[in-house]
Amino acid sequence: MTPPQNPTNPNKINVLSWKNRRESEELKARNPLITERKENIFTPEEKMSQSPEEKTTNPNPKNNQKPPPIPIPTPTSLNSKTRTLSLPELWFKEQALKHVTLKMKSLSKSPLASPPSDPDKIFGLPSIDPTRPDYTSLLSDELLLQVFNKVPISQYVSNSLVCKRWFFLHGRLVHSIKVIDFGFVNSGRVFTRFPNLENIDIVHACIKMPRNSGILITRNNLSVYVGTKLLSGGFIEENDLLSSDLIDKGLQLISKSYPNLRRIVVFGTSENGLLSVSSKCEMLQELELHCCGDMSLKGISGCRNLQVLKLIGCVDGFYNSVVSDIGLTILAQGCRRLVKLELCGCEGSYDGIKAIGQCCQMLEELTICDHRMDGGWLAALSFCENLKTLRLQSCKSVDSSPGLLEHLGSCPTLEELHVQRCQMRDKQAVKALFLVCKTVREIVLQNCWRLEDEVFAAASVCRYEFLSFWFLLLSPRVFISFELCLWF
Repeated sequence: MTPPQNPTNPNKINVLSWKNRRESEELKARNPLITERKENIFTPEEKMSQSPEEKTTNPNPKNNQKPPPIPIPTPTSLNSKTRTLSLPELWFKEQALKHVTLKMKSLSKSPLASPPSDPDKIFGLPSIDPTRPDYTSLLSDELLLQVFNKVPISQYVSNSLVCKRWFFLHGRLVHSIKVIDFGFVNSGRVFTRFPNLENIDIVHACIKMPRNSGILITRNNLSVYVGTKLLSGGFIEENDLLSSDLIDKGLQLISKSYPNLRRIVVFGTSENGLLSVSSKCEMLQELELHCCGDMSLKGISGCRNLQVLKLIGCVDGFYNSVVSDIGLTILAQGCRRLVKLELCGCEGSYDGIKAIGQCCQMLEELTICDHRMDGGWLAALSFCENLKTLRLQSCKSVDSSPGLLEHLGSCPTLEELHVQRCQMRDKQAVKALFLVCKTVREIVLQNCWRLEDEVFAAASVCRYEFLSFWFLLLSPRVFISFELCLWF
């Protein structure tokens, strides 16, 4: 091997370049796996010594060949049974998913799938060609429903607008609705749109309200949009309420289409409508009745599994209906498994509360709101032997005539007493209330009027451990809420 000569001076030998080439050849001879890079590294003197032809062509053509791959030793001692599964093996473990994946791959290679346009190639966006196949059609309804269950509820409406199939599937995921237009029920559209309902509210559909009104009035959990016209009898006229026959017909359709109904809110129905619900909806557990009378309560006698009942008899300014001791007795004899009972705007007396306490042995929570009961009803609470929570809300008077304090009795298992927005001016009735509830451990007084020293002195007969009372400080410019909690 002769050392290279310098082109500027042929008699002068480039010793540095010759030494570098000789060392690289010796290194190749020692280890054949080591290869040179595609671009040779030369010193500045060697670059000057190269001719133009040598710069364009590689002097060593053998360097263009790719080096042989280095073999990686594989352990032969590993057992295939104990080897962990790879990600593709876990993916194709399910045969149904494997079939879908292979089907989608075959369709992607078929000529039906149009090639993406130039913007799709540049930005990597999917094609919007309508002739492109819909790969979601290969998935069953059960798989799509599992996917939709993971999506937030706030996105249900937007996802249901993708196609007709998604629109129908999202209707199967909805289990609770509030109907505004009663024609949606009588026409049967609600049953095809939402086939799996468990909770339905038709109160707002039974009242004709102006659509463009911005005036909303709420009282006793009833919210109604009213117009600007002043009415002498209240906010709702009788002509604004649907007839009971039309409502009963809708309840028959609802009970026939939803036998697994768990909760329903009804307005102004009769005995026939409630009978259809109680006979066909055997899983019904919660019922809320608005504007119902004594005779209509005969229809709920067949609700053997009913546990929660809210009965709203009269709401000032909206509607007037009477629920007396007769209705309370019918209610107690028909629904013996009640756990929670709420009476709003109901009339009655000692006999009605006594019937509830004797028949509903599982009753644990009783709420009395804006009652119209006769005097002496507090003494009947002693018949509620398993009562744990008593709530009085928006009562103008606790009890007008409680009777002798020595004959009141008490609830042996009562633990909580909540008095909210009630008049406490009758000190004799307040003493009777605390005597009946002397076993309570927690007393909550919220936004009550006439909370004086005598009220707290009467509460001393109770063996409570926690006392909390809320009150408001009102002035022309200040609205402040205070809370005071005491532990004993």
